[in-house]
Amino acid sequence: MGLSVGIVGLPNVGKSTTFNALTRAQNAESANYPFCTIEPNKALVPVPDPRLKALAKIAKPSKIVHSVIEFVDIAGLVKGASKGEGLGNKFLSNIRETELILHIVRCFEDENITHVEGGVDPIRDIEIINTELILADIEQVSKKIERLAKDAKANLKGAKESLELANSLLEHLNKGLSASSFEAKDSEIFKALNKELRLLSAKEVIYGANVDEDGLLRDNDFVKALKDYATKNNHEVIKLCAKIEEEMIALSDSESNELLKSLGAEDSGLEQIIRVAFAKLGLISYFTAGEIEVRSWTITKGFKAPKAASVIHNDFEKGFIKAEVISYEDFVKFGGEAKAKEAGKLRLEGKDYVVNDGDVMHFRFNV
Repeated sequence: MGLSVGIVGLPNVGKSTTFNALTRAQNAESANYPFCTIEPNKALVPVPDPRLKALAKIAKPSKIVHSVIEFVDIAGLVKGASKGEGLGNKFLSNIRETELILHIVRCFEDENITHVEGGVDPIRDIEIINTELILADIEQVSKKIERLAKDAKANLKGAKESLELANSLLEHLNKGLSASSFEAKDSEIFKALNKELRLLSAKEVIYGANVDEDGLLRDNDFVKALKDYATKNNHEVIKLCAKIEEEMIALSDSESNELLKSLGAEDSGLEQIIRVAFAKLGLISYFTAGEIEVRSWTITKGFKAPKAASVIHNDFEKGFIKAEVISYEDFVKFGGEAKAKEAGKLRLEGKDYVVNDGDVMHFRFNV
C-alpha cells in the first residue's frame, strides 16, 4: 500500500534540505534562490519501527524490510501559483497526486537566507499557500459543476444530489475556507467527488516548523504562533532543524542519538514526521517473521484478514482459508512462534478477523 507525502512551502523555507535529510542522501539540490527544485524529487523512506529489530533478534532473518513512505519534494509555491505564477500549475498537480501534505514553515531569522516575502512570518506564509490550494480547488469544482449541471438536466442517477453538494462546496471555498472544514465532508457524495477531484485543501496537513538550533531547545515566537494557529485548525506541528537533520546524515546512529540527546530530543523531527504521517492516514502495520525476512506490511486500520493478506499477494485474498496470529507482545515475550504456540498464544482467525497493529501473521490459502 503506497503512502505519498508532498513537501510544500514557499521558496527558501528548507524543503529540499528536509528532503535531503529524509532520504539520507543528497538527492535534492539545495540553493539560496527560488525554484532550485525544478522537477519533483521522489524517494521512498523507511518507517521507523523498533519492533522490527526485536522480531529480528528472535527470528534471525537474512534481512529486515520496513514499511515505506514516498516523499515528494515539490518546488516552492508563490502568490498566484493557481494562475500559473512562478511554476504554479505544474506543482499544484504534483500535490494533487499525494495523500498528505507536509508544509514546511520557516521559523527562524537569518539575514543570509533570502525570504521571498521579505521577512519571516509563519502565519502569512501558511495563508499564502492555503489560498493557492483553495483557488485551485475552486477552479476544479467549478468545472465539475458545469458537467454535473448537464448530467442533472439529463436526469442521470445521483447527478442532482451531487450538483447540490458541489454548489455548497463552491460557496464554502469562495469564503476562503478549505475543503477539509466543509460540513458535509464525511458524506458519501463528498467522498466520491473528492476521489475524482483529489481536492488540495481537503488533504491532511502536518506543519514542519523549521527552526535554528536555539529553536530546538525552546520554542521561539514564530513556533508559538504556528502552534496556536495549528491547534485552532486541528493540525499538528513537528519542530525540526532541517540543517541539523541533514548534517546527521554523515553521523553514525550512536552519534546521532548523542546529538539528539544534547538537544533534549528522543527522536529526530523527521522520525516524528514519518510516524505522524503514517498515523494521520489511519495506517497500521502487521508483521511476517521467518528465517528469510522479518517484514512490516502496511494496511489501513480496520482491514479484515483477507484484505490484509492481499498486500502480500492478491492470491492470498482470493484463496484465503485462515490466518495464524500472534500478537507482537506475545511473540517477543515467549521468544518466537513455537513457544508462543505452546503457551496457547497462537490463534486461528477467519475472514471476519480485524487485524491489529503489530500482529505477527501467517496466512493459509489455497488457489
